[in-house]
Amino acid sequence: MDDLLQANLFHMLKMASRLHQNVALKEEQSKCKKMHLVLNSPLGKIQMSGCEKGIHEIKLQPEVAPEKRKKEVSFTCDVSKEPEEMTESLKECIAWLETYFREPWLTDKLPIPTFHHPVFQQDTFTRKVLETLLKNVKSGDTVTYKKLADLSGNSSAARAVGGAMKNNPVPIIIPCHRVICSSGEVGNYMGGKENCLKEWLLAHEKIQKSA
Repeated sequence: MDDLLQANLFHMLKMASRLHQNVALKEEQSKCKKMHLVLNSPLGKIQMSGCEKGIHEIKLQPEVAPEKRKKEVSFTCDVSKEPEEMTESLKECIAWLETYFREPWLTDKLPIPTFHHPVFQQDTFTRKVLETLLKNVKSGDTVTYKKLADLSGNSSAARAVGGAMKNNPVPIIIPCHRVICSSGEVGNYMGGKENCLKEWLLAHEKIQKSA
C-alpha cells in the first residue's frame, strides 16, 4: 500500500475512533445526575457542579473589583447554596477550597477530588498537561508554558499548553494560574479578562507561604 494512502487511512481511522469516543462521553455525561452548589469566596462566587462519579466543573465568578483584590483581608470560604444531597467529591472540593483560601500550602496534603469532566476521560495532550501541572507545580511555585510543555513530553508545544490552560475545567485545584510566560509576565487568565485575579492568586500563595 502506498505510504501516503496508508497514512491517510490511519488518520481517518483515528478521527473516527475519536469521534466515537466523544459521542460515548457525551452520552455518559447526559446520564449524570448533576448537583450544583455555590461558594462565597474572597474573590466572589465559585460555582461547582458534579455527580456521584466526580467533579464536572468549577467556574469562577469574581465580584471583587480588581483594585480592591490586593486589599482583601477575609480569607473565609463558605457554602451559600447547596443541593439537598452532597457527593463525596463535592465535599472534598469544598474542603479543598476552604483550606486553599486560608492556608494554601496545606492543600498539598489534602485528597484531590475525583474529576468527571470529559477532558479527563480522553487520552489527549490536554489531559496530560493538566495532570502534569497538578502533580508537579505546588502552592507558591510557578512554571513557564515552555517548561510545562517539556514536563509533559513535548518541549515544542508551549502554545498547546496555553490551549490546555484555557480549557481547564477545574481552575484553582488544577492551578493554571501558576503557569506564566518565559519573560516573567503572568500571562492571560480567563481569556485575558481576569489577569488581576491571576496576580491575586499568585500573591496569596506567596504571602501565605512566607508567613
